[in-house]
Amino acid sequence: QLQASGGGLVQAGGSLRLSCAASGRTFSRYAMGWFRQAPGKEREFVATIIWRGGSSLYADSVKGRFTVSRDNAKNTVYLQMNSLKPEDTAVYYCAEKLGYGTGLYVESEYHYWGQGTLVTVSS
Repeated sequence: QLQASGGGLVQAGGSLRLSCAASGRTFSRYAMGWFRQAPGKEREFVATIIWRGGSSLYADSVKGRFTVSRDNAKNTVYLQMNSLKPEDTAVYYCAEKLGYGTGLYVESEYHYWGQGTLVTVSS
């Protein structure tokens, strides 16, 4: 089970940190990712972090502004979002990918999903 939190309303240029607390086993977890869905658009990849190694991948649209991290002891993944833009407005979802490292950017390759948290960036 994944529980996302930390969304809210922020002005352009501001920051937010999202959290995603996971419950249950981690032995089969390969990565934890963040996706987002803006109004009227399809859900898209934002970032992902390899659970054991800690390396991360980002969408071009957030590279240099967002940072994904994890706390293994707390079984939690974070998304630090800086220099937010109105186009970052979306519902943000965390997701868990089991198994292997293929399809890290692909929504359908993630097995479990959180409920989403809304981020609204005002101009």
